[in-house]
Amino acid sequence: MAEFLMKPKIDFAFKEIMMDPKARIGFLAAVLKLRPEDIRETQILNTSLRKEHADDKQGILDVRVLLGDGTEVDIEIQLSELAVWADRSLFYLAKMFTGQIRPGEGYHVLKKCVGISILDFVLFKDAAQEGGEPQGDAGFYSCFHIREDTRHFIYTDKMEFHVIELPKLPQGLREGCSNIELWARFINAERKEEFDMIAQRDPYIGSAYQTLQAISQDGEKRMAYEAREKAIRDYNAGMMEAEERGIAIGEERGKKEGKKEGKKEGRKEEAIRIAKKLVGMGYPTDDIVKITLLPEAEIEQLNKDNDCCY
Repeated sequence: MAEFLMKPKIDFAFKEIMMDPKARIGFLAAVLKLRPEDIRETQILNTSLRKEHADDKQGILDVRVLLGDGTEVDIEIQLSELAVWADRSLFYLAKMFTGQIRPGEGYHVLKKCVGISILDFVLFKDAAQEGGEPQGDAGFYSCFHIREDTRHFIYTDKMEFHVIELPKLPQGLREGCSNIELWARFINAERKEEFDMIAQRDPYIGSAYQTLQAISQDGEKRMAYEAREKAIRDYNAGMMEAEERGIAIGEERGKKEGKKEGKKEGRKEEAIRIAKKLVGMGYPTDDIVKITLLPEAEIEQLNKDNDCCY
């Protein structure tokens, strides 16, 4: 029987890998284009973002890291296609940025905030169709800053966005490829042969692979991983069914607007169904919010309703 290995792109597995300091430094160095030895320190922070008011939207990050120079990094993995991903990542990073300052403090306390999005879908579809075959990392990796439109100088370096689109990875492992491509391939890998080949190319990925092997053989972690993988699979299937139901409703109404409303209604119903299931399984509220995209208040109400049943 083949050795069981978790998929690093399942967020549970990725979070566990990022608990390894060497793997964490190697990944950040690759994405931020730094030398690993220049990253003096990394610290895992609480992934819940501070709420200024009771009715603020809750922000829950996958992995939040503090670097030695005060830079904060938010690393997010998203497997299901989400058209509003750019808005979502901006919201999270802006919330992380403003959360640094306390009442009475000056703006000088604000440090750089970096968002790293690892996506298992194509976010920039138009860019994928323009300019022919991309060179180097240009196909799957994008980096954004706040620049002046004409002269292209930086307005501020305090916010930075990195996006890795896994479906755009080139076919086959190239000789002399960048460290960021090696990491993207490692995150996207599923077979032992792939992991073995990639891990040989970079010692930091080698450390990540050792961590992956260890957590894959841990019984409790495997159960948590499989529950998370099943929740993602159920959600994707449910969203597809909901969309098909919505289209059917729209066709019956015979109006374009009805079709849109039907799809929206079907998705909401399916999200609530999945949320109820996850509540019953004892999932934390913040995880359910991230999986279903429902408001935190709705999840809390489902938790109360569930408690009343016992």
